[in-house]
Amino acid sequence: MAEYYVYKISPTIAKLVKPMDLLEVFENYKEARSFAREQRQNAGNDTQEIYKVIFAENALDAEEKLSEFREKPIVKEWEK
Repeated sequence: MAEYYVYKISPTIAKLVKPMDLLEVFENYKEARSFAREQRQNAGNDTQEIYKVIFAENALDAEEKLSEFREKPIVKEWEK
């Protein structure tokens, strides 16, 4: 059964490997989202850590999805 995983991703120099820590697993998206928001607020503004919620079958699948390289979306003129 797929669940929502909350990860803390630390900044790194190399873009190939992202150091990430699994913080919590939730069955409900709203609970996962509120937990991630609390973690972001507790971390403060000076930190460069990123907190992500991802829906996956298991922790390995979640880490693979978070490690995938994604190109930045192209912003159209009317979307600015």
